[in-house]
Amino acid sequence: MIFYVYIVECSDKSYYTGIATNLEKRIKEHNGELKGGAKYTRGKGPVILKHSEIFKTRGEALKREAEIKKMQRSEKQALFA
Repeated sequence: MIFYVYIVECSDKSYYTGIATNLEKRIKEHNGELKGGAKYTRGKGPVILKHSEIFKTRGEALKREAEIKKMQRSEKQALFA
């Protein structure tokens, strides 16, 4: 199984970082096209995918997600500049 770590930009210009096994489906959930999505992104849509990385294990993906969440806004922007 493949795990994605991703960053989306919300309509209010804030960033949300998460992990998923099906990135396309997850973005649709965040945008309200499918049931689900994060509480944080509700009402902040549509979201736009800005960055994604692929990992072979959930553990690696969770570790990277935590690293990205600790980054400053400018550091996140550097990932997708």
